[in-house]
Amino acid sequence: MKIAILGAGNMGLSFSKSFLKYDLIKPENLHLITRNPEKLSRISEAFPSSQISLFEDVRELSADLIILAVKPQDFQSVAHNFKFSLQEGQMILSIMAGITIEKIQKALNHQLVVRAMPNSPTLLGMGITGYTSAEGIPFGKLINIERLLNSTGRSVYLENEELLDGVTALSGSGPAYFYYIVDAMIQAGIEMGIEENLSKLFVKQTMLGAYHLINNSEKNLGELIQDVASKGGTTEAALQTFKENNFTEILKKGILNAEKRARELNG
Repeated sequence: MKIAILGAGNMGLSFSKSFLKYDLIKPENLHLITRNPEKLSRISEAFPSSQISLFEDVRELSADLIILAVKPQDFQSVAHNFKFSLQEGQMILSIMAGITIEKIQKALNHQLVVRAMPNSPTLLGMGITGYTSAEGIPFGKLINIERLLNSTGRSVYLENEELLDGVTALSGSGPAYFYYIVDAMIQAGIEMGIEENLSKLFVKQTMLGAYHLINNSEKNLGELIQDVASKGGTTEAALQTFKENNFTEILKKGILNAEKRARELNG
């Protein structure tokens, strides 16, 4: 299989590294395409055996799979400036937030489109990707794409494309929500007089331990909270403050606004 990645940014390069790590593609069958001339040398150093090109120089693309990894805001400009024609059997895999399959099909005049929404932990092979596809794509080709996606973590097929905007808001943007909360906890530790590196250690290890408890306990989240929050204790004081300030509603509202923005990106 030959793969071309249009938009060799963080996500495009992390996908490339995963494909090579698990021997899903040979380095010489990987074509990385960037719009930024300043990135050429850095990408070439990281992928010495692969083909590296500037977008404007590409006149022909022989790849079996073309991954669209450009920013959604740049898609129309990129589609308008294609200097090559897509071949009949080529597959398109979009990892752009918000841009629908139909819009991609019309812009590229090509029907074989799969749309996916990964998240940043794909950099470590610990991502989660929701994906869906246009009608008429052969099952074998879809399975090949799923194998590629699974090399970056886990993947989930969704029948309903509209759910991908929710996936974008929930898991695509999700890591940033956790970073935001972790940072607030670290800052609280500093305000209480705990040295910054020590505060980071306490918070990060707490987050890691809590994740494993969620994963390994038969209790639901409410029960796990109650295990920590004894009556009249310290945890209850914090939870009561969160409740009084509508923390849950604020968090949910933010996530729903992320979904709304994902829909707007389709323009």
